[in-house]
Amino acid sequence: MKDREIRIIVRRETHLDIKTITDITIAAFRDHPISNQTEQFIINALRDAGMLTLSLVAEIDGKLVGHVAFSPVTISDGSMNWYGLGPVSVMPENQKQGVGKSLIRAGLSLLKDMGGNGCVLVGDPAYYERFGFRNIPDLIHDGIPQEVFLALPFKKAVPRGTVVFHEGFSARG
Repeated sequence: MKDREIRIIVRRETHLDIKTITDITIAAFRDHPISNQTEQFIINALRDAGMLTLSLVAEIDGKLVGHVAFSPVTISDGSMNWYGLGPVSVMPENQKQGVGKSLIRAGLSLLKDMGGNGCVLVGDPAYYERFGFRNIPDLIHDGIPQEVFLALPFKKAVPRGTVVFHEGFSARG
């Protein structure tokens, strides 16, 4: 018997999704080995500050199962229109079904369409390299090991300098 094909719908968040996004984020990071369980506070702080450039949700069979946030970053060389990816959250029972991949691909495509120049993140290179992210030695994030700080330039110009995420990333509750 063949497994049914999962149809994932990715769309922008609405006000009605906010509580469920929080629940998804808490569940997704509950057992994550390097999480301080603050990801839901980060998303809310970015939203409250008007700094969620993109906030996308994923649905399967009408149920929200995933979320990804993209927010502007500052680069010390003055490069503009660069964004940070994260947090990305998928309900534990829906992980490894392509939900995260669908959210990330949709978000990166929208950022490009909006005139974005690139995207950065802190994450597992083994996962994010499939999207084209890579370590760029001249692009750093203070306090983060270089091997897990990854960038994806959308254009030929690659910035050099220190990247700073929005202060919402220090939200704790």
